[in-house]
Amino acid sequence: MLAAIGLDETHEAAYRALVSVGAADVADLARRLTLAERDAERALRRLERQGLAAQSSARPGRWVAAPPGVALGALLTQQRHELEKAELAAALLAEEYRAAAAEPAVHDLVEVVTGAPAVAQRFLQLQLGAADEVCALVTGNPMVVSGMENEAEEQAAGRGVRYRVVVERAVLDLPHGLTELTAALGRDERVRVVDRVPTKLVVADRALAMVPLTAKSAEPAALVVHASGLLELLAELFESVWREALPLRLGASGVTEDQPDGPDATDLEVLSLLLAGLTDASVAKQLDVGLRTVQRRVRRLMELAGVTTRMQLGWHAWERGWVTRENPH
Repeated sequence: MLAAIGLDETHEAAYRALVSVGAADVADLARRLTLAERDAERALRRLERQGLAAQSSARPGRWVAAPPGVALGALLTQQRHELEKAELAAALLAEEYRAAAAEPAVHDLVEVVTGAPAVAQRFLQLQLGAADEVCALVTGNPMVVSGMENEAEEQAAGRGVRYRVVVERAVLDLPHGLTELTAALGRDERVRVVDRVPTKLVVADRALAMVPLTAKSAEPAALVVHASGLLELLAELFESVWREALPLRLGASGVTEDQPDGPDATDLEVLSLLLAGLTDASVAKQLDVGLRTVQRRVRRLMELAGVTTRMQLGWHAWERGWVTRENPH
């Protein structure tokens, strides 16, 4: 848990042991941590350099922990300072890059990435750098990254990046296909299915896209497309496939396809409460669901109604008979 401030497992265990016992000599600490005394002493010296431990002046030969609130607070402040400096450096480099690329050449708008490790790394970077939304088309024959399974996806979704994914039906038949889809739906990702997608594709924040360079090649390769007309075309390709795909949902029986004809009972409950004047947070509490679940269902209702605002959604809900006006008498 303290790796972010520079402590590995051994040093963290040593500090925790000192905190719990108050004071300990090298031999006692070595026994507690199942370490050689030489390694225990090396860990104590490291903690001493970081201001987390000191040799007791009242009890020679024994070590005591520095108060966590003070010692760890100082390390956290230092780490924040280092991050601020790194952010400043990144901003300056980005500004320098923009100044140098004010008139980007055609070859700067598209980069070619060759080799499985390089393609996989760029794929991860694309998602880790996303701030708002990642859209993806997933085929049933993964090559470099297996299906929807990659570490960056979970990290990005965990920090609030929205995912919209269209998988072709063959993904459901892959050995781990349903497991990965279940995990994605459990993270509130929006997943849809079609018989076939035209190509693998990832679009991050409508600012970067990645597509395979060749369908069959001895060496995997991909194109990374920056802001341009080509990027807009790829983003629209995703949207067109998304509109035709059927939503997948996670139910008691596992992953199932939604019927495209209208909202389900929970959707209607959410809609009725919103029209009654409740906030998203109040609706979530009333129905005992997560806030993101409510927001996701509202987005789905807007898509079903073909509208872009909640006010329009309310009007269409009356017109389509999804909710009814109460009789004032």
